Amino acid sequence: MGFRGFIVLVVLMGTRRGPTAAVSLKDMSAHPVLVAESQKDLTEEEGDRDVMATGELNPNHFPARRAAKVVQHYLNTRYGSPYRLFGLEEVLSATAEEVDDTGRRYHLQISAHEIISNRKQKCSAEVFFPRGEPTQPAEVKASCEELLQNTTAQEEALYQRYKGNHSLLSAQYIPDSHGHIEPDMMPFWHLSIVASSFIMLNESTENTLYNMAQVAQITQLETESDELKFDSHMLLHDMVSQEILHWKLLFTWSPVGGVKVQQMKQIPKPVH
Repeated sequence: MGFRGFIVLVVLMGTRRGPTAAVSLKDMSAHPVLVAESQKDLTEEEGDRDVMATGELNPNHFPARRAAKVVQHYLNTRYGSPYRLFGLEEVLSATAEEVDDTGRRYHLQISAHEIISNRKQKCSAEVFFPRGEPTQPAEVKASCEELLQNTTAQEEALYQRYKGNHSLLSAQYIPDSHGHIEPDMMPFWHLSIVASSFIMLNESTENTLYNMAQVAQITQLETESDELKFDSHMLLHDMVSQEILHWKLLFTWSPVGGVKVQQMKQIPKPVH
């Protein structure tokens, strides 16, 4: 069952003031590849945006890119880490088919991009968007094994640094209003994108196109478990509605266990 309409059973600890830094397209990522990707998604001219065509699709138009974007979120939830982050380089080909009355399935050939190592690979993927109520998350099949570079040493060093740190991490506005990220915060920007990919994967439909916009707040929490635990306030950009969406996200990470989302809840936009 998806997280849409998710009822939070445990109250998030503490309160966080709402972001005051302006979020623009240039703030959506400090990495130039992600900026270029976001701009391409935003500037596509698709007259058939709401026409759910079947058969062969134009790989540059919204239906194909929307489905491929879901594959990006899926790869990040499966394989992402502070030192491994996936992007969509290009949609090479796409077809769509109706599956009885249950939904639509997309067959894709894409070029996926592991951004930190700058490695690229052609991948095959399937994305199925179910119909009906309550809304169910998309189902994805994809594999890009050649992109899975070993990052164990880097992850272990980061983990040990913050697991044994006497002062817990607390940061705001990643990136800031000028698109800048401090070098020490870059792994946590990557980690936040990976964690937010769980939201974007669960919330994606045939009428959405999500990108990470900004980490408004991230705070490390005390825990007796082996994972690092974070309470965060994420800003996501739906490029179809042009809305900035606010989400509270509680998640853990360790090199062994990866990212595990414990709670996620959409919250109202702060009023200033």
